[in-house]
Amino acid sequence: MCISVHQLCYVHADKEPLFQNINLTVNKGQRLALVGNNGSGKSTLLRILEGSLKPSSGEVVCTSRPYYVPQHFGQFDHLTVAEALRVDGPIKALHAILAGDASVENFTRLNDDWSVEERCLSALAFWDLEHLQLSQPMHSLSGGEKTKVFLSGISVHTPEIILMDEPTNHLDISSRDKLYEMVRTGRSTLLIVSHDRTLLNLLPGICELERNGVTLYGGNYDFYREQKELALTALQNQLDEKEKELRLARKVARETLERKNKANAHSDKTSFKKGISRMAVNTLKDKAEKSTVRLNDVHEEKIVSLQSSVAELQNTIPDMRALQTNFNSSALHTGKILITAEQVNFGYSSSCLWSSPLDFRIRSGDRVHITGNNGSGKTTLVRLLLGELQPVSGVITRADFSYLYIDQECSVIDPALTVFEQTERFNTGHKAEHELKSILNRYLFPYGTWDKPCACLSGGEKIRLLFCCLMIGNNTPDLFILDEPTNNLDIRSVEIITAAIKSYRGTVLLISHDLYFVKEIQINRSIKLFNSGPVIKT
Repeated sequence: MCISVHQLCYVHADKEPLFQNINLTVNKGQRLALVGNNGSGKSTLLRILEGSLKPSSGEVVCTSRPYYVPQHFGQFDHLTVAEALRVDGPIKALHAILAGDASVENFTRLNDDWSVEERCLSALAFWDLEHLQLSQPMHSLSGGEKTKVFLSGISVHTPEIILMDEPTNHLDISSRDKLYEMVRTGRSTLLIVSHDRTLLNLLPGICELERNGVTLYGGNYDFYREQKELALTALQNQLDEKEKELRLARKVARETLERKNKANAHSDKTSFKKGISRMAVNTLKDKAEKSTVRLNDVHEEKIVSLQSSVAELQNTIPDMRALQTNFNSSALHTGKILITAEQVNFGYSSSCLWSSPLDFRIRSGDRVHITGNNGSGKTTLVRLLLGELQPVSGVITRADFSYLYIDQECSVIDPALTVFEQTERFNTGHKAEHELKSILNRYLFPYGTWDKPCACLSGGEKIRLLFCCLMIGNNTPDLFILDEPTNNLDIRSVEIITAAIKSYRGTVLLISHDLYFVKEIQINRSIKLFNSGPVIKT
């Protein structure tokens, strides 16, 4: 056993429980993924395991201090690379000893780790960070460089337990490949939070975190998704059966009441014809009414029970099902030339971004993947194609077409608006207010969220709201431009955007290091950028 979690609970400052009754055992050498919807507490749980956050109750036992690769790095910006790697003390002691200060304090701090600096430089070089100095401040690094600094620390410290929170978020394809290989061949105990489905498929176990516990699935992500689909199908079948029972119960109750009322009316007429006294008639009528009430109560109780079951199932199913977004097809005929780039290059001063200029065409119906390592100019190329930047050489010709640019921050969503105001902005078809609210509910934005500022939405919520707005506007663009659309999303949100783009019948221009997503949305062309020039593949 490496990690043991018993009856763990975490409660927010406002007394709202984030999760409770968490029990989990991770054995030595076990490799597990931790998944769950946005807000389920995955990052919080990792921080509790790492020791930087105290639980509200419960117990965590680790056989050694876990090494933690966080998702966000702002709290480390005031540190140097050496301090972030927790090697600044030994390195200072090493330099002091080499300079002649052979004090006991320096030897104690070094702890016979004479190769610490060499290991650090070697680890940084492995992650293509040989240009960094250990004294360099973390705030001067990019997001990808910060991630790779912390990944370098794994080689430096060789920890028994490793916790990672979305480690591939800022990594390019070549760096992801190195991480995948490390996960495949490493012997450390791993617990990884990630939406990267390629990474998740390398892990032989999936832990799903929910408010009231953790469920362990003994297989990789594809197995987990298959089990969730089976569970969803079973729930849907239960719902269909309960709805059928409810309809039948209402029908039986209605027919029984009609028969009873007819029988009571017939009895009244018969009693009157037979000359039964008024008092006796009233007594019989009272008994009949009581009998009818009891019968109604029996049927009503059954109907209420069925309604409760149906409501419970309906509340469970939407959270498990990827939303169906049925876009209209683009009005452009397939094969129409949308963008032509001829001998295009970009740069500042006399330096060009690409040593070889770009020549390519993008046609209606193409699904183009722009690839390249960080800094190769992928986003710059998109801005050139949209006319936001002008090339220093060459010509870009654009046809008349509509497009939607979805960047990593989902900037289409206006942070100054509320959720409902955002949908109104897309309501070009003048749908009634109740129709807008009905669509919002379908996209998992219930009544309590309509006045929520868009600035407070998570990445996944922004994606859901964006597709909700597109459905309201019923105005599908001819071209979707997606710039790292799966970054910072939970798996559910990634599945939503995957399903939406997969069903879209138009042109897609994609920047992404997520090769699983690339495969899912059926990319058919690629433009691979190098600083030495582009390679275009069909």
